[in-house]
Amino acid sequence: MKAQQGIHTGLPAARYYRANDPQWHWLEARNDPEVTAFLEAANQQQADWFAPLAPLEETLYQSHLARRELAVTSLKTTLDHFTFWSKTGAEDNYPSWWRHPNSQPEQHECFFDVSARAAKHDFYDMGDMALSPDEQWLAWTEDTQGDERFTLWLKALPSGTPIPLLNDIGAGLCWAEDQTATTATLLFTRFDDTQRPDSVWRLPLSLADPSASKEPVLVLREEDPEFWLGIGKTRSRSWLLLESGSKDTSEIHLVPAHTPATKPLCIQTRQPGVEYSIDHRPGFYYRLHNQAGAHFQLDYLPDSQPGYSQASWQTLISHREEATLEGVDAFSWGLMLAERDHDQAQVRLRRLVLDAQHDCTLDEYLTLPEQPCSQMLEDEPHFDSQVLRLREESFTQPPSWFALDLTNGERTLLKRAPVYGNLQPEQLISKRLWATSQDGEQVPVSVVMRADLADQPLPTLLYGYGAYGEALDPWFSIARLELLERGAAFAVAHVRGGGERGEPWYLNGKMAHKENSFNDFMAAREELIEQGVSDSQRIVAYGASAGGLLVGTCINRAPEAFCAALLDVPFLDVLRTMQNPDLPLTTAEYSEWGNPEEPEVATRIRDYSPIDNIQTQSYPALWIEGSWFDTRVSYWEPAKFYAQVAQQQQGSAPILMRTDMSSGHGGASGRFKAWRDAARQDAFILWALGLAQPSPT
Repeated sequence: MKAQQGIHTGLPAARYYRANDPQWHWLEARNDPEVTAFLEAANQQQADWFAPLAPLEETLYQSHLARRELAVTSLKTTLDHFTFWSKTGAEDNYPSWWRHPNSQPEQHECFFDVSARAAKHDFYDMGDMALSPDEQWLAWTEDTQGDERFTLWLKALPSGTPIPLLNDIGAGLCWAEDQTATTATLLFTRFDDTQRPDSVWRLPLSLADPSASKEPVLVLREEDPEFWLGIGKTRSRSWLLLESGSKDTSEIHLVPAHTPATKPLCIQTRQPGVEYSIDHRPGFYYRLHNQAGAHFQLDYLPDSQPGYSQASWQTLISHREEATLEGVDAFSWGLMLAERDHDQAQVRLRRLVLDAQHDCTLDEYLTLPEQPCSQMLEDEPHFDSQVLRLREESFTQPPSWFALDLTNGERTLLKRAPVYGNLQPEQLISKRLWATSQDGEQVPVSVVMRADLADQPLPTLLYGYGAYGEALDPWFSIARLELLERGAAFAVAHVRGGGERGEPWYLNGKMAHKENSFNDFMAAREELIEQGVSDSQRIVAYGASAGGLLVGTCINRAPEAFCAALLDVPFLDVLRTMQNPDLPLTTAEYSEWGNPEEPEVATRIRDYSPIDNIQTQSYPALWIEGSWFDTRVSYWEPAKFYAQVAQQQQGSAPILMRTDMSSGHGGASGRFKAWRDAARQDAFILWALGLAQPSPT
């Protein structure tokens, strides 16, 4: 069955065009009824075009459900008094949370049913959950609209009545360690007018009557509009961390966790371009920082020293050219480090055992099951634990959880996500290619496909992001199996601007170096073709959020390179957004894209901003998605891009847009709605790749 041809028969862009506003800026007026009318007309056009593919969407959705474990029970986590875990029923969108007293598993009880709370709302997002130090109180934040403004709730466990405490706050929560029988302290963040978390507040709680708790007290306010505030706590439970950061600069204040009313003390004043993080073991602070070099080094300082003299810090692991230190986790026995090897674009976990004199008695890397893969340390609440929990997965292997006993090195498999259906992990193969970009840089490209099809060019979905230093490390996807089984390959272009090859990889794809990201993405496409992996006429590009900027720029410049592109909540109106400091995120983004008040920066951004470079040409088929309540990429960015491309389209390929009128940047809430959205996107992708009919493995 063939889908209908697109824009030239639907014409919402023609019906709502205003000659005095060819850039469609009027779409930014959220309260104008014509705005919602235009979005609904575009949704209807998309639905009409898509109608012949609806049976395929349903097939993909049902097949997706059949492949995965729908009734899921998490691993149990033992805290000081209770053991906690979650259960998600086969038909539930959200989990319920359970507990039992340690060593008394027969006394299990459900203390929080998220599905029951979500059932009252069209949209529901749990921001954060936090247990009190005595594990008898639960605080959480929830967003019921999609605009990432949260309400704080509190309940006594297991069956107390939920009490709303505060509205319009940030997602994150942190308990101090000062709890008594009748009092406790919660820390949270609040926003400024641009939805920047600009302040940390302390809420003194009356546990006898939480609704009568005192008013919140301001702990710290961040005046610089480029900086955001966050809160955390060291695993040692000794210190609260008030973390202020821009895209490239950090500043951390410490507050004793047992006396949260103490004035915050800055451990290192901010210096432009210097990023650092802090952890703690009794006796020592640890500082991971890039002051000595872009790849970070690790220093330590005795916590007995008054103040935080920079000259007193001593180096534990020096800066190196071949690897980036990405994270440090402190335990009573030593440290676990996350290290990224630049040559292999691979993260490895490294264990350091330290004695009472702080001498290193053991330095070893944990074994990797394969390369490339993702190996990460799961959260371990116990500071003294000698058994760590690891999570491992790859493009071909589903997530597996292991217990690693540090006393004898024994690994015990705790759980492996099951995969049902015809196509099994052992029938897949993953490759790592290296593409040569325009300036000669070698760009890693990951590919996964069916092993029995690996000797021929395949229709390919090429995924890209490349911003904010985020690394697209290998991940397994049940939904992706629907594409692979039908004969597609899935590829990831690890372009500069991401973090796959360390901090310099990020720095060389941002600000004045952003052109590298676009060149790398196109180089990845060419390498896939040259290596015989991909069919040059059947490559679909996919980009979400800042990845939408990447793909949007590339299809403007080389529309013939792709048979279709999917832009999901895409950042497309870069120049105009960065010129409006009243929008959420804008000021915080200056260090990523630049401040267009500087003429040379404005020119640079204008040269690649997708919406400023739309041309009269034959575009490939486009599937564009936006969200009405999105505060990160406003709904009008994809809408304006859609309207202008539809007007300039010279070919017959459809230009389609769908706006979710009940969600935010993260898309639909609830796992079934999210899976349904993924099935709809995949039906379009398979249509564009010429694989709309199922084929046997």
